[in-house]
Amino acid sequence: MSKINAEALVESITKIIQDSHQKNDPTKPKRKFHESFDLQVNLKNYDTQKDKRFSGSIKLPRLARPGLRVGIIGDAFHEEQAKKLDLPNMNVEDLKKLNKNKKLIKKMCKKYDAFLASETLIKTIPRIVGPHMNRAGKFPTALAASDDMLGRVHEIRSTVKFQLKKMLVLGAAVGHVEMSIDDLKLNTTLAINFLVSLLKKNWQNVKAIHIKSTMGAPQRIY
Repeated sequence: MSKINAEALVESITKIIQDSHQKNDPTKPKRKFHESFDLQVNLKNYDTQKDKRFSGSIKLPRLARPGLRVGIIGDAFHEEQAKKLDLPNMNVEDLKKLNKNKKLIKKMCKKYDAFLASETLIKTIPRIVGPHMNRAGKFPTALAASDDMLGRVHEIRSTVKFQLKKMLVLGAAVGHVEMSIDDLKLNTTLAINFLVSLLKKNWQNVKAIHIKSTMGAPQRIY
């Protein structure tokens, strides 16, 4: 059960959107990006040295990060499909040209936020590029021939991951400031409830929750 006050959440979302749109003053240079709408959760009563570190992902119902760069590593079928959809793509020969060069692979990984690779190629990728994609946290997700490629890209752009590391602060982009208030409320509420479900004592482990736009001031909602 959510402990977030629905009215207070809507009020905070409204303020964030209004502030962001006011900053987009037509007399000033237009930003080249949409500000993301970020969720920040501070935890308490957790010992990251002793307690089990959790990790979990949830697909949000509304497209959260439309600007997320997804690269397609495709066989002939998927390469052709990606070109038709105007999605950035590469094939096995492109990967071989990197010659397992750590700097070149790192540069490729930096260019994209995530990768999808044809199911037929997924097992050969480590042999071609070495362990570097995996170490960068960018190892591709498998793409089957029967999959809807654009649907899979949207799925990645709508999925947020929460992972406890050394810090007791977790964050994720759950939307962007051009979304409707209702869509932001829906994504935010579901993301919070999912994260709380991962915590050992649920809401008892939540110290504070803030929401903010990329360039905006945080609004405390819990």
